[in-house]
Amino acid sequence: MTTIRHLVAELQSGRVAARELVDRAMIAIEDPAGEGRRAFLRTDAAAARAVADGYDAIRRSGAALPPFAGIPIAVKDLFDVAGQVTAAGSVVLADRAPATADAPVVARARAAGFIPIGRTNMTEFAYSGLGLNAHHGTPRSPWDRATGRIPGGSSSGTAVAVADGMAPVGLGTDTGGSCRIPAAFCGVVGFKPTARRIPLDGVTPLSFSLDSVGPFGRSVDCCAIVDDILAGGSGLVDPTPRPVGHVRLGVVRDLMLDDADPEVVDGFEEALTRLAASGITLVELPFPELHEIPHLYRLGGLAAAEAWAWHRPLLETRGDEYDQRVRTRIEPGAEASAEYYIEVVQGRRRLVELTAERLCGLDAFVSPTVAILPPPIAAFDDDDPAFYSEKNLLALRNTSVGNFLDTCSISLPVAGLPDGRPVGLMLTGHPMGDAKLLAVARTVEAGLAG
Repeated sequence: MTTIRHLVAELQSGRVAARELVDRAMIAIEDPAGEGRRAFLRTDAAAARAVADGYDAIRRSGAALPPFAGIPIAVKDLFDVAGQVTAAGSVVLADRAPATADAPVVARARAAGFIPIGRTNMTEFAYSGLGLNAHHGTPRSPWDRATGRIPGGSSSGTAVAVADGMAPVGLGTDTGGSCRIPAAFCGVVGFKPTARRIPLDGVTPLSFSLDSVGPFGRSVDCCAIVDDILAGGSGLVDPTPRPVGHVRLGVVRDLMLDDADPEVVDGFEEALTRLAASGITLVELPFPELHEIPHLYRLGGLAAAEAWAWHRPLLETRGDEYDQRVRTRIEPGAEASAEYYIEVVQGRRRLVELTAERLCGLDAFVSPTVAILPPPIAAFDDDDPAFYSEKNLLALRNTSVGNFLDTCSISLPVAGLPDGRPVGLMLTGHPMGDAKLLAVARTVEAGLAG
């Protein structure tokens, strides 16, 4: 599995068939030595092969096809797919009625020719940045598989599926970093759009103020194609990067490097060195006001209050079936007063306005995606609440800034670091400046490659 453009060229030339791509995906998923049984909660092999066979027959006939006909796509267990139960990585919703229709984003991907191949694992109800799942197991990050390290969450299975070649692209969601954290930990690209660009109908909610739908891919271009489709476009996007001499990035160290692993700091500095050498202009951007965000999140912020409102009926009747680490993150929302909620909303508005001022004359600001390297999965076996909370907060801290500021953000892998350690470089742009950010990210991607 390579990039979307490469696969489209292969399909159109006849060098590969859609059925072959689906078969490759299923072989990778079913490999007993691989992560497929943990990355996917369900596969749709028969349906996917039938669609692929249909596309191949139409292609042989010379009739017109959707532009991406035959390319497999992985779908997070948070999205409605017609005829399937949307369980959101939980057992609590296992007896939910099957969806009667695809979520609009799934329908759009289908209409563009992508073939859904299965539902991917995730943190229960999308409420953690670590990717652990107590019900279905936790897929391992590609880095240091012998040890077994967390994949990042909540879109854990999608990131692992793309990283391991089970699918070239995948759908995830991002409320506090759930696309970008797994992308960083798994060495792929993950994009969080400006939330209001893409419909959330048919997506099990976590926080209606912060939720967004985003893609994973092997390249920035892959994410740009899928993002355009999810937003209602054709996916036929301009692949041209922004001219390197016209890219100006603000380097934000406030908050983003606090308590960071030394290896992450080193990887970040290496990335900046590569970008400067490529001709990109880097400007130190003091942003001390970002330190206000953890204070505003002290009682769980918007996510806890809004998650509590949705989960309260389920917790009253089936609370014992929840992963207790997830439950204990939702329950503080019950204590969120109207006064606190208004404080957060007003603080958010003020910081959004301030960000627009700080980014004036800059294309985006740059920081590490995650402050830590992925810890071993076994480190969480003791179920130490303090350790879990510490690592979860550190995993989410940097990425949650983009959600709070209501903007677009992307994580790119910094390849070639010692031990192959996974460090992500995050670009955070202007609200509704998604196309511009993706063009800038293409330029940064080339700069990181040296």
